[in-house]
Amino acid sequence: MNNKEFINELSARTGYSTSDTQRMVNNLVNAMSDTFLEDNAVFVQNFGVFEVKKKMERIMVNPSTGLRMLVPPKLVLSFRPNAMWKDKLKNGGQE
Repeated sequence: MNNKEFINELSARTGYSTSDTQRMVNNLVNAMSDTFLEDNAVFVQNFGVFEVKKKMERIMVNPSTGLRMLVPPKLVLSFRPNAMWKDKLKNGGQE
């Protein structure tokens, strides 16, 4: 599902116009982005947790040359679904 399809589906379910729905989704994404920049997690009830994690620096080896390089630490965004979704996906969508 791409962004346009998502907005249309959400608009149909909520009864708002597509432009209002697009504006609400953009506001949600902007608010989440601001929270991530403050190094805080976003918990969505009955869905999961979006959080920023720090990957430590590591040594990488180029397989073709054998040259070892140091990869600097970086921040990555991760998602942890809640237990209900994990179980549902494990069972192939069956309850």
